[in-house]
Amino acid sequence: MLADGLLTPGLVDVQVNGAVGVDFAEVDAEGMRLVAAAFPQTGVTRFVPTLITAPVAEALRQARAVVAASATLPPGAGAVPLGVHLEGPFLSPKRAGVHDPALMVEPGPGEIDLLLAEDLRGHLRMVTLAPEQPGGLEAVRRLSEAGVLVAVGHSDATGEQTRAAAAAGARMVTHLFNAQRPLGHREPGVPGVALVDDRFTLGLIADLAHVGPDVCRLVFNAAGPRVALVTDAVAAAGMPPGRYQLGGADVVLTEDGVPRSPEGTIAGSALTLDRAVRNIVSVGVDLADALASATIVPADVIGEPTLGRLAPGAVADLVWWDDDLKPRKVWVDGEVVFDATTDTAPVATELAAAGQ
Repeated sequence: MLADGLLTPGLVDVQVNGAVGVDFAEVDAEGMRLVAAAFPQTGVTRFVPTLITAPVAEALRQARAVVAASATLPPGAGAVPLGVHLEGPFLSPKRAGVHDPALMVEPGPGEIDLLLAEDLRGHLRMVTLAPEQPGGLEAVRRLSEAGVLVAVGHSDATGEQTRAAAAAGARMVTHLFNAQRPLGHREPGVPGVALVDDRFTLGLIADLAHVGPDVCRLVFNAAGPRVALVTDAVAAAGMPPGRYQLGGADVVLTEDGVPRSPEGTIAGSALTLDRAVRNIVSVGVDLADALASATIVPADVIGEPTLGRLAPGAVADLVWWDDDLKPRKVWVDGEVVFDATTDTAPVATELAAAGQ
């Protein structure tokens, strides 16, 4: 019986590139241990390590390294990784963001064969691609039929092409509004269709820098039950200002808290998922809706029906929040993995500061 605060399911982050100095593109067992221990301090109990654009062979090497590092985590280590999300290399050079356009390729049959290799089956959980690229719709079909969640992202797709992607099996949009054809009043592009097409779950980076407060509120007004808050966090999350890595490229975190490339382009975030929830509540979204967008919605879209809910048969991933909506205690599989009253490790201190 809790005397105060709020008890919810554990948070689920389906797009996160790293944290606490660790870039998943170069992760090892020790790095995965650090991240797994750190995430519960922000309420996250499950997460999908995300890898940005690299040559296909290199991306698959990185994916296998993530899988191997994840397998070394003992029970009770903290948050649990849920496979791998490949954000590229099948993207549009027209909407590259900080991804290297020179490394982007078309998703031909041979490339998709490599992604669907036997040893990655069940581990490759999500692929972000641009469906308008040659071979894009067939890639969507093959990946979705194989049980991989396909998201539209880094895409110059028109509204019609976005709807075609949904018809082929795409079910998510990666970081709505960012690195995609913008919403127009005649040509809706990716975001316009995503906001009205119930087949899509909408990934939203709610640091209020990637997407402004009014537009975040607009997204929830239009499609609240389909919004999945994501961090898109990089190695700089939970760390002081400095220079970090994102897929082998330099990222600079300054005092404003937004990671950028040396040229000034936003490069992921230093967001924590508990802060995303607080941010969304601060723009006027109902608390229950904000929490659903970080629990049951991402769990369902990634195909995890026992996560993100308090129900008979659900996994015992829980967060006890204080009255300021900050995690007080966190359980994973029924075991306490974070207790704010006793955990004084440096990583906990850094992430607590990042979550202010």
